[in-house]
Amino acid sequence: MEQIPLTEKSSASCGCGCAHEDGAPELDVRAIPHAIRHATVFGALGAIKPGQSMVLVAPHDPKPLLAQIADREQGTISVTYLDEGPEAWRLKLTRA
Repeated sequence: MEQIPLTEKSSASCGCGCAHEDGAPELDVRAIPHAIRHATVFGALGAIKPGQSMVLVAPHDPKPLLAQIADREQGTISVTYLDEGPEAWRLKLTRA
């Protein structure tokens, strides 16, 4: 069974060459089958408490997903783009 890549990040370098944000968990959906990606993100987002964030890593600009999040969460999630392609988009999702 493949493990879903949701990990706690620290300020220490992980060796991948990226800079991690403030200890927010990072969910890299590129390894998750397309058919269950959005459901996986909704599940992870449900675990984020008010004032907390998660970093989403996607293979493209996730505008359709962001529209679904906005509809489901009724404005309680703010989105900040950290990286915009071309290989990966990284977004910080913060619950108000």
